[in-house]
Amino acid sequence: MMLSDFPDGFEAVVIGASGGIGQAMVAQLCAVPGVARIHCFARAGLKIQHEKVVVRAIDLESEDSIEQAAQDITDKVRLIIIASGFLHDADIRPEKSLKDINLKNMEANFKINCFGPALIFKHFLPKLPRDGKSVVAALSARVGSISDNRLGGWYSYRASKAALNMMIKTSSIEMSRKWKNAIVIGLHPGTVNTSLSEPFQNNVPDEKLFDAQDAAQYLLRVIDRASVADTGLIFDWQGRVVDP
Repeated sequence: MMLSDFPDGFEAVVIGASGGIGQAMVAQLCAVPGVARIHCFARAGLKIQHEKVVVRAIDLESEDSIEQAAQDITDKVRLIIIASGFLHDADIRPEKSLKDINLKNMEANFKINCFGPALIFKHFLPKLPRDGKSVVAALSARVGSISDNRLGGWYSYRASKAALNMMIKTSSIEMSRKWKNAIVIGLHPGTVNTSLSEPFQNNVPDEKLFDAQDAAQYLLRVIDRASVADTGLIFDWQGRVVDP
């Protein structure tokens, strides 16, 4: 059974629930008998209807919004998934060269990919129970690995995900001192067929382009298998460690 290491009746939080992977995570969690409630957070446009789902608003660019969102979270929450992410929009594209770097691109990437999750850690993690398994999992990316970077480019996105990985590692150390059973990890989902990756799918083999529901299932399997010994690490969708 999925998430069998968690006690029956636990609650989950999905931040970025309006995105492709976020929505898929919510759908998968709704089907898990042991999950009693799912707090779904997004800036706007969230239309998920299910008896387990509570829809809430959050703005990852506002600490006041994040702090307010955390007020309704109790120690029944044992799983926090940060599924938000930014790579491009109508005006911003990943940089191919140093000449493409500008402050607007960097700020947009860091606000959503690093600063927002860091503030989620600050306000949400202290709400976790101190007994029994609890997991905080943030969507990272293999391109955030410094040792794995052989192609270059995508400066802001790579750097923001590398910074997120450091936030994951550092917060995991602090959590381990008081929350002995808390696990803080990063997840690399692979290339998933969502709006985030759509402009960059041309060279992705069909067998390596995942449906969002399949990706969510793979990632929840990694979460289920995670132990305290894994805290601070980044895992890919197969459960293999992504080197920093």
